[in-house]
Amino acid sequence: MAYRYTYAARLNSFRNGDWGGKKPTVIDLVERASKVPGLKAVDLNFPDHVQGASVADLRTCLTRTGIGLNGLAMRYYTEPGFKLGAFTHPDKAVRRAAIDLTKRGIDSLLELGGNLMTLWMGNDGYDYSFQADYDAQWSHTIAAMAEIADHDSGVDISIEYKPNEPRSFALMPDVATTLLAIKDINRKNMGVTLDFAHVLYAGEMPAHAAALAARHSRLLGIHLNDGYGKRDDGLMAAAVHPVQTLELLFALKTLGYNGAIYFDTFPDITNLDPVAECAVNITVVERLARIADGLSGNDALAQAIARQDAVASQAIVSAALFGAA
Repeated sequence: MAYRYTYAARLNSFRNGDWGGKKPTVIDLVERASKVPGLKAVDLNFPDHVQGASVADLRTCLTRTGIGLNGLAMRYYTEPGFKLGAFTHPDKAVRRAAIDLTKRGIDSLLELGGNLMTLWMGNDGYDYSFQADYDAQWSHTIAAMAEIADHDSGVDISIEYKPNEPRSFALMPDVATTLLAIKDINRKNMGVTLDFAHVLYAGEMPAHAAALAARHSRLLGIHLNDGYGKRDDGLMAAAVHPVQTLELLFALKTLGYNGAIYFDTFPDITNLDPVAECAVNITVVERLARIADGLSGNDALAQAIARQDAVASQAIVSAALFGAA
């Protein structure tokens, strides 16, 4: 079967289930992920997913299971000081440790045959008034990311923004601030990863955020999930916002996005079957992508959008989604 996108998934989602009393290894998780029809790739977290197995073992596992590597995602857990920030930490030695860890991650990525490194700076931010030197935090982060981008200009470095959590305020909480940072970093291998739930609770429209990222930088990643716009719920794709999901897929077709659709969902939170959950995500996105393909050639919809005629556009979209009355 031909799929509209290369589908990837959050590897830790597959920890759910019976492992016979043992703790699953990263190899176990990849093997379970390979059971999902249509799933072709995973992301590995660095350093935790790469610590439990050699690069050779990981490459062998990926080849044997037919699962590709979408990329690596940095996780800053190794230093207790990272809780106060990785690139924004007031101690230069801690910032250096975060930069060096990220460079090692890029080296591992290259050894594994990948070229996409995603940065989610969860602890880079602040919680209180009079806690942070905002200008210093910004300057430290821009310098760190420029150095990381220069480590290998052939590797794409993508920023996944999020409004908050675990910090009360993230340094890069929305698409506009992230694009401003990328402008300051001024490296061609930088770009943006949009996480649907993050975009929602940043108060943004996903398709608009995608258009801005593509216009002012590079759209390097799409993390699909859903939520109620108050936190990072990690629900199944289009479970709450099917129309916004459809519009995002419509925008991706218009923008010529050819990257992976990565499911950043949390079936492990409520003990869902992770293989079945991921399979439904793929089925739903395939259905919506076919609808988006049809809408992209709909002249009446294009004219309605040009007029900002919401009544006409909603009638067309609802008929495409739910059928004519």
